[in-house]
Amino acid sequence: MYGFSGADRTTQYEDTPFQPSSPYAIAKLSAYWTTRVYREGYGIFAANGILFNHESPTRGLEFVSRKVTNAVARIKLGLQDTLELGNMDAKRDWGYAPEYVESMWLMLQQDEPGDFVIATGETHSVEELCQVAFGYALLNQKNYVSVNEGLLRPIDVKCLCGDASKAGRVLGWSPKVKFAELVELMVDADLQRWRRWKDGETFPWDAVNYPDDVNVVSTMKNRGG
Repeated sequence: MYGFSGADRTTQYEDTPFQPSSPYAIAKLSAYWTTRVYREGYGIFAANGILFNHESPTRGLEFVSRKVTNAVARIKLGLQDTLELGNMDAKRDWGYAPEYVESMWLMLQQDEPGDFVIATGETHSVEELCQVAFGYALLNQKNYVSVNEGLLRPIDVKCLCGDASKAGRVLGWSPKVKFAELVELMVDADLQRWRRWKDGETFPWDAVNYPDDVNVVSTMKNRGG
C-alpha cells in the first residue's frame, strides 16, 4: 500500500502517505478506507491491520518466499535442478504469519478501534532469503539460482520496512520469530512434504502448481493415490 511513498524513508508508519504500486495494493487500500469510513462514519468497531509480508509453510507458491523454500527442498531431494527468480535486490520486511494473526486478535480486544502497522522492523533481500534457505540445506545457491528478466515486475518497490512501535505500545505486541528461523522452518516443512511424497505417503496440496516434468500426478496414480 505504501509503494514508492516510502522510497525516501527508513520505515513506514501508520501516517506514512499511501502510494500503491500494483492492482493488489490498490485493492488493499480500498479495503483500508472502507474500514475507516464504517468506523468513523457509522461507529462500527473496525480496525485496520497494515500487515507487512507475513510468511508460513502454507504460503502460496506464487510468493517468492515459498517459491524459494519449496525449490530448496525439491533440489535437495533431486526433484528439481534450478530456480529462476526476478529482482534479487528487492528488500522486504518478512515476519511469521501466526504472530501477525495474534496481533489481529489483540486489535479486537481494545476499548477503541484503530489502525496498526504490523511488521518486524527489519528488511532482508531476496538474495539473503536464498542464502539462508540454501545454506540451511547445505547447498550453494550460486549453483542453482539464476535471474530471469522476464520475472522482473514492471513497477517494483526496492525496499519496504514497517515500524510496529504503535502496536507494541498499545497492543503489547512484538515479533519473536527471527528471519533466519522463519526461513528454516519453511524449508523444513517443504522437505517434510516432499519426503512424504517420495515415500508414497501423501499428495502435496499444491502439486498442481509444479512443472509437468515432475510427473507428480501420474506417479501418484501409479501408486494408487
